[in-house]
Amino acid sequence: MADLEFSNFIHNIIDKDLAEGKNGGTVYTRFPPEPNGYLHIGHAKSICLNFTTAQKYNGKCNLRFDDTNPVKEDTEYVESIEEDVKWLGFQWDKLLFASEYFDTMYECAVKLIKAGKAYVCDLSAEEIKAYRGTLTEPGKESPYRNRSIEENLDLFERMKNGEFPDGSKILRAKIDMASPNINMRDPALYRIAHATHHKTGDKWCIYPMYDFAHPIEDAIEGITHSICTLEFEDHRPLYDWVIRETGWENPPQQIEFARLNLTNTLMSKRYLKALVDNGDVNGWDDPRMPTIAGIRRRGYTPEAVRDFCERIGVAKANSTVDMGLLEHCVREDLKEKTLSKMVVMDPIKVTVRNYPEGQTEYVEVENSKKPEDGTRKVPFSRNLYVDRSDFMEVPVKGYFRLFPGNEVRFKGAYFLVCEEVVKDENGNVTELICTYDPETKCGGTFSGRKVKGTIHWVDAETAVPVTVNAYDSLLIEDEEGNQVMNPNSLTVYHAFAEPSVLELGEDERCQFFRHGYYIKDKKLSTETEPVYTRIVDLKSSWKKK
Repeated sequence: MADLEFSNFIHNIIDKDLAEGKNGGTVYTRFPPEPNGYLHIGHAKSICLNFTTAQKYNGKCNLRFDDTNPVKEDTEYVESIEEDVKWLGFQWDKLLFASEYFDTMYECAVKLIKAGKAYVCDLSAEEIKAYRGTLTEPGKESPYRNRSIEENLDLFERMKNGEFPDGSKILRAKIDMASPNINMRDPALYRIAHATHHKTGDKWCIYPMYDFAHPIEDAIEGITHSICTLEFEDHRPLYDWVIRETGWENPPQQIEFARLNLTNTLMSKRYLKALVDNGDVNGWDDPRMPTIAGIRRRGYTPEAVRDFCERIGVAKANSTVDMGLLEHCVREDLKEKTLSKMVVMDPIKVTVRNYPEGQTEYVEVENSKKPEDGTRKVPFSRNLYVDRSDFMEVPVKGYFRLFPGNEVRFKGAYFLVCEEVVKDENGNVTELICTYDPETKCGGTFSGRKVKGTIHWVDAETAVPVTVNAYDSLLIEDEEGNQVMNPNSLTVYHAFAEPSVLELGEDERCQFFRHGYYIKDKKLSTETEPVYTRIVDLKSSWKKK
């Protein structure tokens, strides 16, 4: 769990509130997603902030679904969000839905109408936009603004009873069409939507707008600090207006923080849904997606994500974080948890000419750089595979791996020399003929010549064929600086692995020696051929500043 001793400007506000005796010395937060899509890594920051803040002050945190728009919401998203919060390591105090408060919200709306603070408007959405004005010009009052209280009550009830079609009428707050804050220019409170709700069915055909519903939800639950992202800062006066005019005591305090932006990553539910709907990715949990479901399937750990959220901190101004920092946190976590396996991604056959035909021996290979992790036995025979990247027919200066006439250590086994190169009719290298020195077995008494290069390998006789999916960013920057789809966001390798990969647990992560960290993809693997996802490579491009 993240360090609960850390502090930020939000905690400074809470410290001040507690020192002044506000809220009876309690802290109550909530994480309030709308169930209209899968959560992404940006939501992870909000989840961690709300839950760890409650933990720090021995308070409570609710998981509340803001399900006020039945057209876009679905039970599938509710279930995925619950799973995401649990995966990150948090447990809510109460599981709640905004729809549980629809009766109360309706009563609050009626209260505003009776107080002359709300009216039913017949303007279309386009007309309302035209009447709203601009940042430099005041808006124009709706011709329906001065309807009588009795008429408004009658129309609003008829809206509830389903007498009017969608878009024909809305309930608006009566505030100030000349307000310098456009959000206060008679904002919409209720709209008509003849749609079946995932919780309430067809009971309602009018639904509250987010800016009306959210403060009421917070007030009902006794939330003390309503923590939200910076785009809601201009909505705070409306939040406070709704609380005040509907008569709630001990009003919640809204506090805004900067949302998370990552390089080469767009975090918009609308954009991500379009990728899924258009078939650009293989579902919400595609390992290239920045969704929490996607990074979970990718093999990222909740510990790494929480560490990342703590490192980036909580700021008042928006900024963009290098994706490399998230990958760095993943590496830092995995390097302490994983054992290594030898996997050859792009295989070239190696025949050890002087090794006895039909013989197989087992050599000892260390499981990691930590001695306490021990060793494992790996089969070695006359026929092997090495990575194509570990051979160069005409070596460049400083190249110490396999090339004609050069001797290298095969990890955990023997010194081998490449003596002959076999090519096909197109000039492609298909086989390397080598000889080995039986006196150079690793772990033996050999103390003769030294070699500069050590390469990994697998035994061809017992190798397990595996598919390896190496994912990259979905987006890259073109020459004009625009974000465009990356045509190379997925590279597929048909590789060979040492037999012990079959012993890995279903969710066990491992290091493929010299390649990176990997996890088995349960959705794509078959009984005959496992499929592995590259979590992150070994080399970090991110540097501490």
